Amino acid sequence: MSDDLDDLKAMMQAATPKPDAGKKAADIALARKNFADLQEARDGARQTSDRPKAGLVRGVTDMLMRMNTRGALTATTALVALGMVVVVPDWHNAPALRGAQPAVTEAEDGLADAGARREAPVPEPAEELTLDVAPAEPASDAEAPRPAPEPQVARPELGAEKRRQAAPSAVQSIAPRDLEGYADGAANTTTVGRIAQPDADGVATLPESDTEAFPRAEPNALKITAEEPVSTFSIDVDTASYGVVRSSLRAGVLPPEEAVRIEEMVNYFPYDYAAPDGDAPFAPTVSVTDTPWNPDTQLVHIAIQGEMPPVEDRPPLNLVFLIDTSGSMQAANKLPLLKQSLTLMLPQLSERDSVAIVTYAGSAGQALAPTAATEREMILGALDRLEAGGSTAGQAGLQQAYALAGEMSGEGEVSRVILATDGDFNVGISDPEALKDYIAEQRQSGTYLSVMGFGRGNLDDATMQALAQNGNGQAAYIDTLSEAQKVMVDQVSGALYPIADDVKIQVEFNPAEVVEYRLIGYETRALRREDFNNDRVDAGDIGAGHQVTALYEITPVGSPAQMSDPLRYGEAEAVSGEADELGYFKLRYKAPGEDESQLIEQPIVEGGEAGAEARFAAAIAGFGQLLRGETYLGDWGYTEAIALANGAKEEDPFGYRAEAVQLMRLAESLSR
Repeated sequence: MSDDLDDLKAMMQAATPKPDAGKKAADIALARKNFADLQEARDGARQTSDRPKAGLVRGVTDMLMRMNTRGALTATTALVALGMVVVVPDWHNAPALRGAQPAVTEAEDGLADAGARREAPVPEPAEELTLDVAPAEPASDAEAPRPAPEPQVARPELGAEKRRQAAPSAVQSIAPRDLEGYADGAANTTTVGRIAQPDADGVATLPESDTEAFPRAEPNALKITAEEPVSTFSIDVDTASYGVVRSSLRAGVLPPEEAVRIEEMVNYFPYDYAAPDGDAPFAPTVSVTDTPWNPDTQLVHIAIQGEMPPVEDRPPLNLVFLIDTSGSMQAANKLPLLKQSLTLMLPQLSERDSVAIVTYAGSAGQALAPTAATEREMILGALDRLEAGGSTAGQAGLQQAYALAGEMSGEGEVSRVILATDGDFNVGISDPEALKDYIAEQRQSGTYLSVMGFGRGNLDDATMQALAQNGNGQAAYIDTLSEAQKVMVDQVSGALYPIADDVKIQVEFNPAEVVEYRLIGYETRALRREDFNNDRVDAGDIGAGHQVTALYEITPVGSPAQMSDPLRYGEAEAVSGEADELGYFKLRYKAPGEDESQLIEQPIVEGGEAGAEARFAAAIAGFGQLLRGETYLGDWGYTEAIALANGAKEEDPFGYRAEAVQLMRLAESLSR
């Protein structure tokens, strides 16, 4: 058998012609000539798809470059079916390709004398912009112009495995979005880059979307008392900023400076403040202590504690949950967490309360008609059926939710719309100012609006803040089930039952005692001096059991900490009051449903040592200033903030203060 195989092999070799080197060279030369003829190389450079502003293939390539990995895979599969091949470079996995790229390559089949590959430079990706483009009016069929390309910028995407391996090291600032700030235009917005969030397996991955918007406001400037002795602002009980800060730090990045609102960080924590005594719904307490970061200045600590009426005295509650079911809500920490959060809340409601559900995605719809809060199986069934998909028709959803709340409301009852979203409103809202006016009009009818944010990556915090503040509601950010427990169980009374509307604070400092001052935080809540006595000016609201904390840093007259030069031609004198008064505190509020405000006032005098509550509030205020990169702290840093917070934790039954210390430690490590 072996001999037969050898004979067969020898016969085959004998029948095979010997290679002719000359003929091979001639064939190769002919092939190259034919290739050059077909490519029109003899007539100079031909027009290709890489022309600057033309070319069908160029347009298709640009489209694919803007897609994410999944979209590009789908499109290229379809193109292959049509017999067309488009190569899309993997920018992330081949960084070297960012420079010169081969536009046309020679065949790689062993041609010995193949020429150098022609290369065409590929520009770096342009700066990413977030633009709102209004749709053009349709033209007639005969005159229909070619539509202009949508203003987009190619942004390569990581594959799923690469996203799991990638650890974000910084948050990139990109172009501002055209959304007006929510304090008379004082705060603009900034969009920032992507942040990791857990997938279904708990692994941190990068989201598909990569823009977030936060209100942008410069830190409060130092005021010279002789020139501007009066400070006026609206109170704030929102806590969303602290949740965003925590989410960022746990993802391994420092939060964007615009996301850090110091007053919301300070007001996140429960404090042991004095309960109100008398007819007023809350009791203000004002104290003066030493400043932790500057021994030559002092802190004025303003504490307000709202009353907590008995459960049986609370009015019936009509809740309309306005739930974002758009495609961006698919992540585990968005719609699924939202469902769990609302499930925790239901046992806090009574048989006198009613619940309805409105959803919005491609269009708005009613998922649950008004139902008694005790019908939990029916409510939970409606929640369980919700699925994410479609674009975000936020305005239509708001209109339907408000209309439904109006139908449910009755005399003596409280109606509230609770918007649960990742903040990605991309359909139906073309004029933020008109939206604010609409919400303000609904507020006058007695229906308030609160906002709960979920997820990261496309969190439009600026819009959420504007909606809540114009709707007389609270803005919270829920990133964990524990935070849902805090917001929707432990503090549900404050979030749903108002005890005072349009609460404003005004402080007048005595120029004979205080040479300079600055309000720490509340940049987006600033009011004009004349707004304090104007009952038509909207301000913040306080719910049952709510607490409010505000801090001023003041510089006594004669202190070496004074940063401004004294006046050459004038000397400040106290014009009224007692000489030992540092200033005068005033607060205005309205009882719910009332049009006329009431006044609370008292002098600010020096004295006493800082208690644990004031020290902890100061530690958090210092933490926020460090995150914002403010310049008033000198050499005081995270080590000092951690020590101050640890020394003032006191009773911490839920671990909120211990968690804050851990976040300070993370921030300290990330800032090195």
